[in-house]
Amino acid sequence: MTKSILVTGAASGIGRATALGAAQRGWAIALLDRDGAGAASAADEARQAGAPQALAVEVDVTNEVDLERAFTEVTARLGPPEGIVASAGIETSAHLMDASLADWRRVVEVNLTGTFLTVREAARQLKSADRPGSIVCVSSPSAFVGFAGGSNTAYGASKGGISAFTRAAALDLAPLGVRVNAVVPGATDTPMLYFGLDGAALEAERRRLRDASKTQIPLGRMADPSEVAAAVTWLLSDESSYVTGSHLVCDGGLMAKSANDF
Repeated sequence: MTKSILVTGAASGIGRATALGAAQRGWAIALLDRDGAGAASAADEARQAGAPQALAVEVDVTNEVDLERAFTEVTARLGPPEGIVASAGIETSAHLMDASLADWRRVVEVNLTGTFLTVREAARQLKSADRPGSIVCVSSPSAFVGFAGGSNTAYGASKGGISAFTRAAALDLAPLGVRVNAVVPGATDTPMLYFGLDGAALEAERRRLRDASKTQIPLGRMADPSEVAAAVTWLLSDESSYVTGSHLVCDGGLMAKSANDF
């Protein structure tokens, strides 16, 4: 039987790269995203990459009813997903004193609550089907350390919550044979890194980040999304069958490095 995988936030970035990485392993994939057209485009690419089936579903992960409907559709079309990746996320940048309550709530709602709803529904589906499974959440170095540039309170808090949630969920679901882990990507060359920028401003920021990565990241560069996807697909696979409640850091050595030079 072909392994089926469900990925949220699959229209772009790490989610899209994960779907393509799963396709290369010959897995059937459900690609969920608010951007229906982007998810459909990614599904076409996944089929070309080797997925026997690739189903695009437009869904808002913060909408409980919408997400339950999406899982029901995926299960009917592909069978209960055995691998689930909660990758949908957003980011805002504002100094603490300038941050709005609306932005705080939106970031926490999408990143943390969306992860909770996705994992809870996945667990229910797996229990109903009496199947084991692997769930991967997407955390961040900002769950563990403050970003030197600051202006990251909402995003950092949401990712810290995801890391705590991952450990707690792993304990709840271990008796069912369901593993829950998190991947911790560092600076990754995805559209979210340049949110709100285009044209000359986009190119200038891309150059700035690439130059900064040469000195700030021990490996001297940002990650390609496919490199993070490889870490995620390993956690989804049977190769990591004894790994749960853990974090796989994929950050080029960023968190291993002290900011001090003395």
